[in-house]
Amino acid sequence: MTRALIIVDVQNDFTEGGALGVDGGAAVAAGVSTLLAKHRDAYDLVIASRDWHDADNDNGGHFAQGDAPDFVETWPEHCVAGSTGADYHPDLDTTGVDAHIKKGQGKPAYSAFEGVDDEGRTVSQLLDAHGATEVDVVGIATDYCVRASALDAIEHGRHVRVFTDLVAGVAPDSSERALAELAHAGAALAESSVLDVVAAQSGPEASA
Repeated sequence: MTRALIIVDVQNDFTEGGALGVDGGAAVAAGVSTLLAKHRDAYDLVIASRDWHDADNDNGGHFAQGDAPDFVETWPEHCVAGSTGADYHPDLDTTGVDAHIKKGQGKPAYSAFEGVDDEGRTVSQLLDAHGATEVDVVGIATDYCVRASALDAIEHGRHVRVFTDLVAGVAPDSSERALAELAHAGAALAESSVLDVVAAQSGPEASA
């Protein structure tokens, strides 16, 4: 069994103080770093995605122009390529990340599966190359890009687990609905402490 971790859009513009900051975003960044520090060896592949929108156009209608954004399909400008807002949050340690995905270049893109790395590889291709059948998903925002990425992982035939303590959403109600939808689609909902349990069970004392 080969397992991958997908870290979705833990970026400055999606955390507190950013253009589309969500409550709890910075805590997600720190929590994911803690997870990687303790359990990087639990993963054969770690992928991190970022919104990476064009600066000189409305990105296929994704950026509201002229009218106020509806915060459903149109949004304020955010995560513009090369900007501080598009950078990973400083509390996210990316030293253990194997592949960096950029998405939304000139078009709307919610799922990490819609992006590519600098060599043009998709998330699906990376998972296939590593034989990854098990996927854990964390990141921002629960009700948008985490939801879309986890659903796509399921659609691509992976067994998906979402760590509910390492996601943050735009709104409580829509985040709750997103998690319910993911569970109905077949995703397992768990807290990241399950990795502590697995590590304890597989440690030296387990075979004593």
